Amino acid sequence: MARTARVELVVDGIEVGVSNPDKVLFPAAGHTKLDLVKYYAAVAPGALRSSGGRPHQLVRYPNGVDGDHFYQKRAPESRPDWVDTVVLKFPSGREAEEVVPRNAATLCWMANLGCLELHPHAVRAEDLDHPDELRIDLDPVPGIGWDSITKVAEVVKATLADHDLVGWPKTSGSRGLHVLVRIEPRWGFDEVRRAALALAREVERRVPDLATSAWWKEQRHGVFLDYNQNAKDRTTAGAYSVRPKPDARVSAPLTWAELVRCDPAEFTLATMPGRFAKLGDRHEGIDEAVGSLDALLELSRRQEAGGLGDAPWPPHYEKRAAEPNRAPPSRTRGRNSTAKRRAEHPLIEIARAKREHDALAGLERWKQRHADLIEYLEPNDVLVDHMRGRSSTWTRVRIDLQHVPEPKRPGFEAPDPDEDVLSR
Repeated sequence: MARTARVELVVDGIEVGVSNPDKVLFPAAGHTKLDLVKYYAAVAPGALRSSGGRPHQLVRYPNGVDGDHFYQKRAPESRPDWVDTVVLKFPSGREAEEVVPRNAATLCWMANLGCLELHPHAVRAEDLDHPDELRIDLDPVPGIGWDSITKVAEVVKATLADHDLVGWPKTSGSRGLHVLVRIEPRWGFDEVRRAALALAREVERRVPDLATSAWWKEQRHGVFLDYNQNAKDRTTAGAYSVRPKPDARVSAPLTWAELVRCDPAEFTLATMPGRFAKLGDRHEGIDEAVGSLDALLELSRRQEAGGLGDAPWPPHYEKRAAEPNRAPPSRTRGRNSTAKRRAEHPLIEIARAKREHDALAGLERWKQRHADLIEYLEPNDVLVDHMRGRSSTWTRVRIDLQHVPEPKRPGFEAPDPDEDVLSR
């Protein structure tokens, strides 16, 4: 059967070309590039409410979810004149002209480039220094289910309300949950991050068995509140964003009433257009619920007075004067001997791969080889790290053997798989 070379769609009065419309981007679900373009046309009003008017980092999957992907900060030089852009300046001194979607046609144009996901910054193009959104990312450690996530989310909701803020939940499209909070664009990135850290610590204080603000994976349990998603230049998946999962799952806006009873797997490229047509955008009204960070920043000051200073930043950020030691506890040098540190957190790397599912397949093979150790492992002993390379991410899987009796701990094994993750 011959491939259709190109089709033209009219989206809100603008003609958008779709090249190779029959190309399959999601082999397991059977969705093509044309399906992806039509999806974004169908949910555009909601997607633009979340991501419109914001600079975007393009994450491109030219050969679908089973192929390599890459990050593209700079907008393609060859683009229609109706695609808006803005120039961002980065801490390194470099700058990039990034795409700013303002209409449904631009969303469809991005989809034609193989951009499955929407990755908006937390600022509007008109004011790149002052975020208008606080982003709360609930990231469960392996083994933590949806029930625990929703319990933590309810505490987040209550904590926000106690500080005069309104949260709008959405599935992440992966394992976690996001809560978006519109704020006045009065504060810089560092202040917004500090407010997010204060919130994370307060939620942890209220439900210490369920939630954590610990940056290092070897210290986490339950649901991690990733305060660093509010650092400058970080992007998160926007509402209605398709995610690179085999079932073409999407990041679904929810009401708080829907949160507990929903199944995130229900929200996909195939099902979301019908839900949107029937129910509309569950985040309609978010732009009118704008709040102040004053109360959270006051909470931060009280926490600092009580001895809780700054927390670690991501590794590629400049070291801050008040930041604690950036090395993970298992590598921290101090009074304890090296032997004792190794005994407390004996980490072994078991897989590294360009694609997450290949690394996770290696994890399953390791479990089969060491079935007698599984009973000793706790959920947070399996560390799945998404590492940033030059233009794409790769996945590393490590096992913390701290709960495995020393005589049973396996000796050295080469990672499986052990891919050259730095090459394209």
